[in-house]
Amino acid sequence: MEHSYFGEKLAVLEVKRVWGVLRSNLTLTIGVLLFIFISMMAVMAPVISPHNPAEMHLEERLSPPSASFPLGTDQFGRCIFSRILYGAQTSFFIAIVSTLIIVPAGIIIGMYAGYFSRCDAFLMRLADIFLAFPSIVLSIAIVGVVGPSPAGIILSLSIPGWAKYARLIRGSTLSLKNSGFVEAARAIGASDKYILFRHILPNSFGPIIEIATLGLGSKIISISGLGFLGLGVQPPTPELGTILKDGLVYLQTAPMMALSSGGMIMLFVLAVNLIGSELRSITDPRSDTIEL
Repeated sequence: MEHSYFGEKLAVLEVKRVWGVLRSNLTLTIGVLLFIFISMMAVMAPVISPHNPAEMHLEERLSPPSASFPLGTDQFGRCIFSRILYGAQTSFFIAIVSTLIIVPAGIIIGMYAGYFSRCDAFLMRLADIFLAFPSIVLSIAIVGVVGPSPAGIILSLSIPGWAKYARLIRGSTLSLKNSGFVEAARAIGASDKYILFRHILPNSFGPIIEIATLGLGSKIISISGLGFLGLGVQPPTPELGTILKDGLVYLQTAPMMALSSGGMIMLFVLAVNLIGSELRSITDPRSDTIEL
């Protein structure tokens, strides 16, 4: 019971600390609220969407916004609002899964490269090869080989995406591995694995969270870019980039197709950029925003 009491008190204090940070930082609060709102819309798509995203109402083709179709309909009479919600769900799922793959891979490779000098040169030259090419070019090439499926898109984002995270963590590891607390851990016989994951990694969480947050926005742009080029998730599955591409043809007659999909992409990227830039200011106020 005593442990439970103290655990509850610590949880309350942590919530109060986070709430205090949000109250004192309006930009971060706006970013967090916008991110939560958009994410909830995507997650709750099956509940709040008024129609099946693949259901056609041919008599209502390219109709303007109405009570039945809040954003109007597309060229096949499908509800644009429903398709935007499900398209956001698809794009966000791919972005989050690829981030969950890339970040741990980049952390492990970067830590081992910075800590063990014998593998540093090989791993960093490999990272240089991936960083030498624009990531969207490599993604297009990979999707062209494996096919435009969700798994293929995740793979195309993951293969070139780890390099910038490995570079960041390598630099942090190099600056920490000869610090006093690491030397003290070595002196008492701590293993390299213990030092990496108990001392170096916790002291690198700030830049990791920041760059992962900013990278989430760039992945949404990459996913939408692949969809715009016809290499994203294929119809009839809705996807924001594909909806944007289809909407450009009907920009004058049914502008909500392009405007709503582009607006959803813009709002999500804006939300994660606000969060990422403010997290960077909090963790290192002297630094400028990282460009991914």
